[in-house]
Amino acid sequence: MTRLLEPPEGRKVFRLQFDPTPADIDENGHVNNVVYLRWAEDLGVAHWQSLAPADAQAAWAWVALRHEIDYRRALLPGETGHGRTWVSDQTQGPRFDRFIRIDAADGAMCAQVHTTWVLIEQATGKPKRVPEWMLDLFA
Repeated sequence: MTRLLEPPEGRKVFRLQFDPTPADIDENGHVNNVVYLRWAEDLGVAHWQSLAPADAQAAWAWVALRHEIDYRRALLPGETGHGRTWVSDQTQGPRFDRFIRIDAADGAMCAQVHTTWVLIEQATGKPKRVPEWMLDLFA
């Protein structure tokens, strides 16, 4: 990715705040790159759980297919990460793209993620086409 990710006008955006723990800080004195990936997954899961009814959560699950991450600014000990996520306005069969920004309190982008998730039917463990109602739920 070369451009900064921003949600399209009118898109629903889900937000979470992250306070790094001492275990999140690496030998370079900032939040480790792997932590950003964990936070990205936490954002995606929390977003789904905040919108989907309990019966949908019992019937469906999302698994990550691909993550592409850009790192721009180190998040330092004592700083808070501000995560935002939104989804694409279209699907590709069972695939759904998600976009994530984790910024510092000053608004500077620390990391951004373009990630692709696959919808799995819990009963069979198999990928299933994303139904229109799910797209409407997120968009």
